[in-house]
Amino acid sequence: MNVLIVGGTSGIGLGFVHHCLSHPQVKTLYATYRHLDTAQDLLQLQAIHPARLQVLPLDVLEESSLGQALGTIQAQTPHLHLILYCVGILHGPHLSPEKSLQQVNAQALQAYFQINSIGGILLAKYALPLLRHRDRSILGFISARVGSIEDNHLGGWYGYRASKAALNMFVRSAAIEYGRKSPQTIVVSLHPGTTDTKLSQPFQRNVPPEKLFSVDRTVRQLWQVLERLDGTHSGQFFAWDGSPIPW
Repeated sequence: MNVLIVGGTSGIGLGFVHHCLSHPQVKTLYATYRHLDTAQDLLQLQAIHPARLQVLPLDVLEESSLGQALGTIQAQTPHLHLILYCVGILHGPHLSPEKSLQQVNAQALQAYFQINSIGGILLAKYALPLLRHRDRSILGFISARVGSIEDNHLGGWYGYRASKAALNMFVRSAAIEYGRKSPQTIVVSLHPGTTDTKLSQPFQRNVPPEKLFSVDRTVRQLWQVLERLDGTHSGQFFAWDGSPIPW
């Protein structure tokens, strides 16, 4: 089993790297980083597992970077069985979820969509040759329940919600095309639940302790969801417990 984790330097992505390295079924593992200075944990793991883990630079803001990284993998490994897009942004030095329309601005919206949405569909574009084989394969994207239009009862968080809804639409459309070109590939969106990472830390105050998951718990739960998927699930949106989420 050959695996690619896009965004493996921290949070859920790094958690999946640890999990895959502990999984004897995973033969070759690729993990990507955007900035070398944030990849120290990943590089340490590569030093411990040099025969199994390869670390690659990949900036989802640059399509050429995506193409180059996937091309490097394809030159070494003809097939991948699992690809997970674990890149996402919710807040930053000049970015914060909007509480009202007055806080919406074009620059922030562009950042949300570029990272949360566009990077994901470009990954699907370049991943197709690596997933197109006879074995079961999965292309999974870490999304968020707040990206569900039907489930939106609170409003706010305009950019983050909309970018995750866009990601979900990309996933749905890509699943249809993959169904024709790579019928053994299952393309899904995944909601991890509120996980104790840098992404969620500023917003954990009102989260009940039993609903705030450790990274390890989130990864184990999502891995169980991935193991249960079959071809009928492609193009759907699943929560951490395997329950379907409406679009």
